[in-house]
Amino acid sequence: MVQERALPKFDTATAQISKEKGLLLYEDMILGRFFEDKCAEMYYRGKMFGFVHLYNGQEAVSTGVIQAMRPGEDFVSSTYRDHVHALSAGVPAKEVMAELFGKATGCSKGRGGSMHMFSAEHRLLGGYAFVAEGIPVAAGAAFQSKYRREVLGDRNADQVTACFFGDGAANNGQFFETLNMAALWKLPILFVVENNKWAIGMAHDRATSDPEIYKKASVFNMVGVEVDGMDVLAVHTVAQEAVARARAGEGPTLIEALTYRFRGHSLADPDELRSKTEKEFWFSRDPIKKLAAYLIEQNLADEAELKAIENKIQAVIDEAVKFAESSPEPDPSELYRFIFAEDE
Repeated sequence: MVQERALPKFDTATAQISKEKGLLLYEDMILGRFFEDKCAEMYYRGKMFGFVHLYNGQEAVSTGVIQAMRPGEDFVSSTYRDHVHALSAGVPAKEVMAELFGKATGCSKGRGGSMHMFSAEHRLLGGYAFVAEGIPVAAGAAFQSKYRREVLGDRNADQVTACFFGDGAANNGQFFETLNMAALWKLPILFVVENNKWAIGMAHDRATSDPEIYKKASVFNMVGVEVDGMDVLAVHTVAQEAVARARAGEGPTLIEALTYRFRGHSLADPDELRSKTEKEFWFSRDPIKKLAAYLIEQNLADEAELKAIENKIQAVIDEAVKFAESSPEPDPSELYRFIFAEDE
């Protein structure tokens, strides 16, 4: 087992969330977890093809960051593990499921599949199959917000961009080049590293000279923050502070969320490289169970309310599958559509 990093402490008393916000965070994480569990079932039943990378275990990062933003107004850039980012950004579960089924009703018209979720309506800039590919795209979105506000005089252009990527991407050239530009131009962007310890089968500690990624922010005179990525309240608090800085024109933040994927790299991965001891350590820190316990302890919810949310989301997932199964395949006559923006 690779040596575990000491997880940063978070005082839940500082969270000060309302019952409404607490239940919103819980529902969003349940949506992500239930959706991915259903994806696994559908994949093994032959309903989905190609690589499918699930997000189980990392829900606190997606929910904590995106729910600190303005869904549908701020921008989100994802990775090839993008289903849950899309859901947190507001893309309907039925459209994400249809995309995974390769159907015309999918959010990418059935052209993208698992790794290429996209929705202009929900400001989802896309999932990206190549490692670190979305980082410069996200910087472009942040730049246009700043340009429209400061050069074109649009006072409503205060949108913030959240750029998600994994620990493996932090060794790529795009990471360093883009962080440098973002710092120089004080772009309104959050660089969110979802450090789940493994880049496919390579342990993060073996692949980088300094495994503490958030410290790399200091090289660019940028704020760098380490956070427990299994605690949605901790992530949400850090994200709110970073969003406020970005919206105030104070520039980017590099957030390293220490998290863990509960399944293999993809559904085709037998997951034989990670030790049983390591997995058990992280399974015991399930972010959904942690939030549920907090809500009950703080009298913000009871078990019946949480169960009602789970039942509600299960119905959403079941409906998404029915929608995907009954949706039409893309018409072969439209093979060359949607290559260029004007095709829409």
